[in-house]
Amino acid sequence: MACQGALDWTVIVLTCQHKDSVYAFQRELEVRQQCGCLPQGALLLTVADPQERLGSGGATLNALLVAAEHLSARAGYTVVTADALEDAYILILHTGRDFPWDSCGRAFCWLPVQEPPGLVERPMCCLDLLLDCLTHKVCSGSPPGVWVCSTDMILTLPSAPVMSWEGFSGVRVLSLPGDVSYATSHGVYVTDEQDRVCDIIYRGPEEKIRQAARPDGKVPLVSGPVFFCREVSERLLQTHVTPPLDGCTYLGMDSGAPPLQISLFLDVLLCLCLDVSETRFVSEERQGCASPHGTQGAAVRSARALLWRALRGTPLSLVYVPDGRYDYMTLSGYKHVRRLTTTGREIETLSHLQNAQGVCAGSRVINSVLVGEVSVSSGAVVQHCHLKGPVHVPSGCLISGLEMSTLTRAPQLALLNDIIIQGHRVLMGELKLTVFTVLGAQDDLEVGPDDPAATFLNHKWTDFYSRTGIQPAELWGAGGEGDARACLLDARLFPVFQPRGGAVGLEGVEWLLGVAGGGAGAGGAELWRAAWRLSLREVLSCTDQQGELHWREELFFRAARRRAGDTLRGRTDRSLLPSIRAAVLGGQQEALLKTLDSVAAGSQEDLGVAARCLACIADVLGCLAGEGKGGLRSGPAANPSWAPAFALLEGGDLPGGVEALAEQRRNWGSRPDLLVRAARHYEGAGQVLLRQAVMSAQRFVSIGQGKIPPIGEWQEVECPARLDLSGGWSDTPPIAFERGGAVVNVAVKVDGRRPIGAKARRIKEPRLILVSSSSGRDCRVATETICETLRDLEDHCQPHAPGALLKAVWSLLPHGSGLGTSSILAGAVLAAVYRCTGRTFDTDSLIHAVLHLEQTLTTGGGWQDQVGGLVGGVKLARSRASLPLKVEVERLDLSQDFLLSLQQRLLLVYTGKTRLARNLLQDVVRSWYSRLPSIVENTERLVSNAEECARACAEGSLSRLGVCLDRYWQQKKAMAPGCEPTAVRTMMAALRPLTLGQSLAGAGGGGFLFLLTSEPLQEERVRQVLRNTQGLGDFSVHSVEIDTQGISLLQPSQSRGVDGTMPP
Repeated sequence: MACQGALDWTVIVLTCQHKDSVYAFQRELEVRQQCGCLPQGALLLTVADPQERLGSGGATLNALLVAAEHLSARAGYTVVTADALEDAYILILHTGRDFPWDSCGRAFCWLPVQEPPGLVERPMCCLDLLLDCLTHKVCSGSPPGVWVCSTDMILTLPSAPVMSWEGFSGVRVLSLPGDVSYATSHGVYVTDEQDRVCDIIYRGPEEKIRQAARPDGKVPLVSGPVFFCREVSERLLQTHVTPPLDGCTYLGMDSGAPPLQISLFLDVLLCLCLDVSETRFVSEERQGCASPHGTQGAAVRSARALLWRALRGTPLSLVYVPDGRYDYMTLSGYKHVRRLTTTGREIETLSHLQNAQGVCAGSRVINSVLVGEVSVSSGAVVQHCHLKGPVHVPSGCLISGLEMSTLTRAPQLALLNDIIIQGHRVLMGELKLTVFTVLGAQDDLEVGPDDPAATFLNHKWTDFYSRTGIQPAELWGAGGEGDARACLLDARLFPVFQPRGGAVGLEGVEWLLGVAGGGAGAGGAELWRAAWRLSLREVLSCTDQQGELHWREELFFRAARRRAGDTLRGRTDRSLLPSIRAAVLGGQQEALLKTLDSVAAGSQEDLGVAARCLACIADVLGCLAGEGKGGLRSGPAANPSWAPAFALLEGGDLPGGVEALAEQRRNWGSRPDLLVRAARHYEGAGQVLLRQAVMSAQRFVSIGQGKIPPIGEWQEVECPARLDLSGGWSDTPPIAFERGGAVVNVAVKVDGRRPIGAKARRIKEPRLILVSSSSGRDCRVATETICETLRDLEDHCQPHAPGALLKAVWSLLPHGSGLGTSSILAGAVLAAVYRCTGRTFDTDSLIHAVLHLEQTLTTGGGWQDQVGGLVGGVKLARSRASLPLKVEVERLDLSQDFLLSLQQRLLLVYTGKTRLARNLLQDVVRSWYSRLPSIVENTERLVSNAEECARACAEGSLSRLGVCLDRYWQQKKAMAPGCEPTAVRTMMAALRPLTLGQSLAGAGGGGFLFLLTSEPLQEERVRQVLRNTQGLGDFSVHSVEIDTQGISLLQPSQSRGVDGTMPP
């Protein structure tokens, strides 16, 4: 059976027929390796065929030689040795001949297929589909050896083929099913009952091909992958030094050996077939192969005899994949357009459409930018184009490689159905041009013009001659139509250069189409005759494939930047990280940064969009630094160099602030550590904008004026803690106002007490005295901060400054408890200060005032903590996906029996571990801004789980509540990986048999674990289980009481001291 997982290739060799293609194709392979699509350790080689028409067998031998030479050098040998092939997994891919419908050949033909979001955004070409299929399905599990495959077809395998590799020796071919009629134009394998190959029939008659039919009525096509075990690979390699086979390799050519054409299937493999005799093999005329009786007949026969001696007797077996599909990419334009329009489901692939409504279902737009009124009919394809409307692309048309954004005159492309227009980047000496060709999708490129089926632009040649006055001799030379070699491929139809007017643009296509204004008539014909002209075959042979790939890459990034702008302005959940990584790998980061700057500066009406832009810029800088280089992304962001830009943002000058940030950014790009520090400051700048967005909650704060209490009279407030039952993290800005949040939590007393409180009084002296205690109101160990001037308050936004968090209060809970202490404390302080200054307020105002206060203090955070501690009982709180940020709280109307059962089953366990939630918060906000698909999906689940949790409570179902708690904990871990310490994992595993559900409170990482036990009153049982569990360290178990009141405003006579006994 095929093993699961990908094959780790040692060498991947891509052969090409044009020497000018080597650099361009090598770069394409290297980009794929950088993207993680090819093994990082694989040796990538692009090898040009030493001569034209080398044949697939000759190209294979030459590629094998080059791979062995490189492996030998790596191993320290000074000569090529077959020992270098030991334990090597080698893949040889042949790009084959030119493809008329793609200037870069079949291998690099883009398909309308998009991968699931990955690390790097990238196109999917035929080569990519083939590599994926071979690496993960076909070749996985094979022993060391050489795999050979052509890139001129698309293999589709629904499942991995079943192949036994145990003790394998010999050669194995993979075959897919085909119809008998289809096989007459291709090759088929003839096998015996053990699937040993007896013969190969190439383009045979139907009656002969039927001999190869399988029980399913299909025939096994010669369809691609071939495997040579190591021993056979060594024997094949050894033939490269023996004439005349040395003429297949670059070494032979360099040594003066005459060139030789050898076929992989009809020479190398045919000599292994059981029913083939030596005489037939050596002397038979085979279609598509060098003739054994022609001018090179002696060399061909000698080469075949050499192959027979070297390889005969090697087992050749077949693996038939009945559910597979084989699509050979023929020269038919109609079939290619059909292939593109039926592949995939997406209308648009890696493109930007300004008017998406103009692109019909059933059409395909691939790697293009369409601006203005561009309409694409069903069944039409636009690829690698930048089009400016008005343009209409009718059904059956293929428009490729057109750049219309820089044209001074809009071309009049009045197209009919089934027309193919292409722009080809060509190199003629040192002259770089774009040559435009136009053909009919129904045209047969290879039939002679006098053939009844011959057409141009889907019409008879006589129609073209009559309309234009052109004569056949002007297309094919003196022989005209009578030349046996004359066909549409060789017709010099396409004007390239006017001696007096320069390069010919789309007007040449307009004239061939007969469009008014395109030089139609006698004048147009004279211009056509005066121009340098090329046939399609000549255009393809002159293709500047490096320039062509560069144009496609430029379009790819151009469209990506436009999509990024749409994504940000439209506040969609598409992740930009894959695009960012692609831009950095492609050296396009400056253009992307410019786009992000522009969107940010223009988003004054939506600071959430601007903040996300700055976060994306931070991602760009982080990618430039490199994975794992330059330090951690989280860190301080208060370097004085960035202060002027921050001040502009704080002052509301968004365009000025963005420009100042960009100017400073240019000074921090020389080293990975500087880039990471710059990224931190961009995240800090984003936090400035986020704070301003969240501060919009202030409009929901309604404060009145009442009676001011006497000087010296204490105003005291007590609050319960909160347990978050579901939905936490969805309340965190910007998630809370970009996606919308929903949280279910419950106000609780811990060990019978409200653990959080504050008191305030007016004093005669004009100063503030802030007292912070962690162990109760009358604790003798406290921190006192005295503020006598306004300057003493200027460090309020520094969380580590004394008293900055305004804990001028007491808390019986340890630092990092996860029970919402800091936000509830903020609410308690505000309530106490409001009361001692005679202000009146309601709980809703207090909730939104805390949001505003925490943004002022730069501590961030969401709204669920203050909701949990200020509003009593169990409640469902929500915020909508809009600004201003408004929190709406619904207290759940629960029965007393349910509340009692819930209270008797809730327990708290202090884990002994603490973690500052802000560290987790930075990571979560960064992931959200990046719109990682896992985070977006998890946020949806958090909200839906909160709604389900509220229903479970309302319906009195403790078991469903437990399920929600367990699910919630899994969602927390997905949101903030690393929030489950090993000791906590051990603790939860030990307690699982006792619980209906459990979760760490708050953000996780430590603090309190809360349990919903299966049975009531399990405090002692829980304590006993934990004592018997190894590796937990210090822990403590605490009872929970549901507080239905929430914040409690004590009367002056009720003020009293309490001792604290909670863990430190």
